Amino acid sequence: MRLLLVVLVAAVSGGMNSIAGGGTLLTFPALIALGIPPIVANATSTVALWPGAVGSMWGYRRELEGARLWATGFALPSLAGGLVGALLLLRTPPERFAQIVPWLVLGATGLFLLQAPVMAHVRRRRGTSGALPADDATLTARRPPASILVYQGLVAIYGGYFGAGVGILMLAALGFMGLTNIHRMNGLKNWGGMCMNLVAAITFAVSGLVDWPVGLAMALGAAAGGYLGSRAAQRVPQQVVRSLIGVIGLGSGLWMLLRR
Repeated sequence: MRLLLVVLVAAVSGGMNSIAGGGTLLTFPALIALGIPPIVANATSTVALWPGAVGSMWGYRRELEGARLWATGFALPSLAGGLVGALLLLRTPPERFAQIVPWLVLGATGLFLLQAPVMAHVRRRRGTSGALPADDATLTARRPPASILVYQGLVAIYGGYFGAGVGILMLAALGFMGLTNIHRMNGLKNWGGMCMNLVAAITFAVSGLVDWPVGLAMALGAAAGGYLGSRAAQRVPQQVVRSLIGVIGLGSGLWMLLRR
């Protein structure tokens, strides 16, 4: 019965990750409740949620049309950072990093919530100066700036290590780079997350840290939840999705802060 509940939690987590991130905040404590040691729970959660990332990516595949340069640019720092983060987890006590995780999530959520009004102000100023801002299609048809690739690499290190709130960190950066379409932003975010989690999952799998019976059962739920969540998110107004991201981010950060 408890395993069935964990599978359902994985399905919800896959849906959360497809929209904003934060799915680890459900799967990790659920695995701990099963009596799985923290490091094993973290590794198992990463492996279990990766099929959900694939499902999310498939659901958002049309949002990446015309953004190939950004997608390919995100791949290398995401893969490299995810590997570094996973190796750090194998060598660092998780308790140390857990102390700053809530602040990272809350900070990233704050950036995301501030992004819309800040970008509106910037666009108004550009409009009055006669310099019209580029739309999302124009921006993503160019090569991504080196600054966001460096940032993506740093985010991927965090994602490979633990990953809670990593989606919000990516969404915040994409917003400040000038993107406004939350669905295209989610497509790029899910692609980056899939890449970083791939190498982390492989690293954890070969290290022998994964509880495979639990992980495989959760993977089925995560895959279904990731795909269904991505499809559902594209059928509701963008402002609703943005509000949901804010709620998930704030709730996740406060939950981790209060449970310390």
